[in-house]
Amino acid sequence: MTFALSGFDLHAFVQAAFAEDLGQGGDVTSEAVIPADARFEGVMDSRDAITVAGLPLAAAFFRALDPGVEIEMLVEDGQQVRPGADLMRLRGAARAMLTAERPALNTVQHLSGIATLTRRYVDAIAGTGATLLDTRKTIPGLRLLEKYATRMGGATNHRMGLWDAAMIKDNHVAVAGGVAEAVRRAKEARIAEIIVEVDRVDQIEPALAAGATRLLLDNMDPPTLRGAVTLVGRRVPTEASGGVRLETIRAIAETGVDYISVGRITQSAPAADIGLDFSSL
Repeated sequence: MTFALSGFDLHAFVQAAFAEDLGQGGDVTSEAVIPADARFEGVMDSRDAITVAGLPLAAAFFRALDPGVEIEMLVEDGQQVRPGADLMRLRGAARAMLTAERPALNTVQHLSGIATLTRRYVDAIAGTGATLLDTRKTIPGLRLLEKYATRMGGATNHRMGLWDAAMIKDNHVAVAGGVAEAVRRAKEARIAEIIVEVDRVDQIEPALAAGATRLLLDNMDPPTLRGAVTLVGRRVPTEASGGVRLETIRAIAETGVDYISVGRITQSAPAADIGLDFSSL
């Protein structure tokens, strides 16, 4: 199984993780305790109901240290599994497996945690017509992987960075001297997508008149959101954002917004409880 993600260097990621963990001394415990010719078999399993993400990356860690390792993938990324489900079986060099175990597990636990929380939000708005978006609230250096995990959970990626769309917020407006002027400057710079954050209904018409291509309705309660959506009248897509929680997202989606962006799915997702048990061959 190969893992291809545009802009992501899997080899560099794996090597950086090993460099951090092994330092200059290597895995001193395994080298001292485990014979060089020992072989293990192992099973990675989930202790909870989760949405899986990151298994191909885990496999890459094991293969980097033991190119001959036998790996059987039992589920696929994006699949929802029950507690106790086996995810992957391995057979190979014992030392390599023990050395690769922690970075492999950390990666799958973190990404599956994001995918699992994302799936809960996606399920909460099922049937409303609203689309869940992620945000830039990601750990530096892990954005591509974390946004991959949100896709595995059923979300759609928002901006990948500052480069792929303009998002005009209150600080931009304050410096520019107004919503219309901020949008005018973005249009003058030939930016195709111009998202304008508004936190008051009276900002909507000036933003639209200036040429906003999407409105981000920030920190509005459902009744205010519903009125804002009606006022926009499908002239541009609408996005609700700010303080969205699992218990409130359904009511937000039912206001008619096109998108709901949630930073919590990457910023606050707990790691999934996934284990890896070995036995000697």
